[in-house]
Amino acid sequence: MNSLRALRRLLLGAKLDPLNPHTRQHIVLVAFLAWIGLGADGLSSACYGPEEAFLALGVHTHLALYLAAATAITVFVISLAYNQVIELFPSGGGGYKASTRLIGPYAGLLSGSALIVDYVLTITISVASAADAVFSLLPTDWLMYKFVTELALVGLLIVLNLRGMKESIQILLPIFLGFFVSHALLIGYGIAHKSELIDTLMPETLRQTNELFDQSGWVFTVSLFLRAYSLGGGTYTGIEAVSNNINMLAEPRVRTGHLTMFYMATSLAFTAGGIILLYLLWQAVPVEGQTLNAVTFKQIIESVGFESPHLNAGILALTLALEGGLLLVAANTGFLGGPAVMANMAADRWVPRQFRQLSSRMVTQNGVLMMGGGALLILLWSHGAVSLLVVLYSINVFLTFSLSLFGLSKHWWEQRRFVKGWWHRLMLSGFGLLVTGFILMVTVAEKFTEGGWITLLITSTVVAVCIGVRKHYEDVQAAMERVDDSYSLPLTWDDDAASQPPDPAKETAVLFVGSNRGAGMHMLQWVLRQFPGRFHNFVFVAVGEVDKQAFDSARSIKSLQARIDNSLRYFCSYCVSLGHAATSYQAYGGDPLEELTQLTHKVLKDFPNSICFASKLFFDKENLWRRLLHNQMPLAMQRRLQLAGQEMLIVPVHVPDALPESRMPIK
Repeated sequence: MNSLRALRRLLLGAKLDPLNPHTRQHIVLVAFLAWIGLGADGLSSACYGPEEAFLALGVHTHLALYLAAATAITVFVISLAYNQVIELFPSGGGGYKASTRLIGPYAGLLSGSALIVDYVLTITISVASAADAVFSLLPTDWLMYKFVTELALVGLLIVLNLRGMKESIQILLPIFLGFFVSHALLIGYGIAHKSELIDTLMPETLRQTNELFDQSGWVFTVSLFLRAYSLGGGTYTGIEAVSNNINMLAEPRVRTGHLTMFYMATSLAFTAGGIILLYLLWQAVPVEGQTLNAVTFKQIIESVGFESPHLNAGILALTLALEGGLLLVAANTGFLGGPAVMANMAADRWVPRQFRQLSSRMVTQNGVLMMGGGALLILLWSHGAVSLLVVLYSINVFLTFSLSLFGLSKHWWEQRRFVKGWWHRLMLSGFGLLVTGFILMVTVAEKFTEGGWITLLITSTVVAVCIGVRKHYEDVQAAMERVDDSYSLPLTWDDDAASQPPDPAKETAVLFVGSNRGAGMHMLQWVLRQFPGRFHNFVFVAVGEVDKQAFDSARSIKSLQARIDNSLRYFCSYCVSLGHAATSYQAYGGDPLEELTQLTHKVLKDFPNSICFASKLFFDKENLWRRLLHNQMPLAMQRRLQLAGQEMLIVPVHVPDALPESRMPIK
């Protein structure tokens, strides 16, 4: 056990204390780091989005000037619209919470499900594209190791993100900065080198556009441009990541979020728009086995005038390697955004509550593992074929964009009588909805038969599973309310009565209690009935689970502490009213099982002559589904204590599917 803990500490880092105010300072992101961690997905799309849009123009490449301008403008429109999401939902949640609160819960479910699938695909396609980029620079004999490398890279990202968000970003920071600086230099030099064409570019573009109007008509021209514009929609993916993770930004969150969005929008608009302009100025033509970026950058590097062809090849190789590296950083965005979405959905009971839990490193580790596991499965299924993954990846992000912007438009229209300047915001969100809705419709029409239907099928399956999870939790909540009605006692005794001090030498009952007073009182009554007069001391132990929502603010943690304090006082005062000595212990952390284990060892050291008790829910119809949706902590705790030679009993708490007959506890 010590060896395993040492290995875990080495890989994942030391445990963080959620109640220590410095812990949050340790993990929150300033705007610069947030731009790197959350903006990489968007910036990496410049590796493939502009190329797909440019190639869709065919021989009419003069339209690329309009395309470059439209791409840059669209980036800012969507970013400014998502600034509204940041302002309205500063606790995070992004497109999921915007759709839920502004449209309705099922719109939020659809948006959240689409985001979950999209983030898994973000990891998969980014890792596969990164491997393609890097292995294209290596001898062909090495290709046999490409797929294994992709699987290993996903595993590496899982470990990095289990250590924490900031740690993963800091490790990947040099790659991100290397990509941005190198591409900014190439774009700047490439445009400056063709400065003689800049003065004539607009008049020449207008002339060729008029000729195309005369030859083919305005319908063909506009349709051609809009199709190319839509097929380049992958350029805008990742913009929503900041609003999903606003709760992990440094205070003041909204200002940090706006600054991060500014960095992201400016860098993406400059890079994507600039690359399209380079294609036009340098008359880029597709070459077999090379990307348009590689073709264009090769021309630009050769024009610098370095005498050594090996130096030119080395600079090009470094540039393309940085592109591959940035795609790896972009894959990390899926590990940041996906678990955040799942944590918010878990708070609304669409997904199992375990996805709200934080690890000892204050990481939603179940979400990280789910994202990584999903990416590994899709890699194994697709064998890393980027052409197939691009099709799967194309639809869901614009579904979320459209739902969020529709929700914003609806909100500002409803608030028109109460908010000054509402119409500016309505126009911005409405225009954004028009853009993203159009791209969504064209993408579905273009990609549906090519494999887009698979994405829609997977997303629909996720939606169906989420509906089943929520129905189960609603049924259990109603049943637990009946348990409380049946077993809990009204506070009729003196809550402030003085207690006799516990005697550590005498027999002690250690009871693990939670937030449900009915279940805890049932367990206590069972102990009193089964062991009459045996125990002199009663020790109540509770662990406050600091999940994703509780860790979002100091107020949430204080509320959690107040609930635990009140619950423990309730049980202790009841035992005192019966003449028993009683005390309590409490702890807080992201991993409740680990916290309970450590706290129990402390209790058993203080009271060596003890028997532990815990309650476990039992349903009328037990099945695998119900076991998966509820943690098995009592059984896990029993196993740990038994291995340590300590006795523990589990008291069953029946959760009825129907209201039971009168079943009052013993008094």
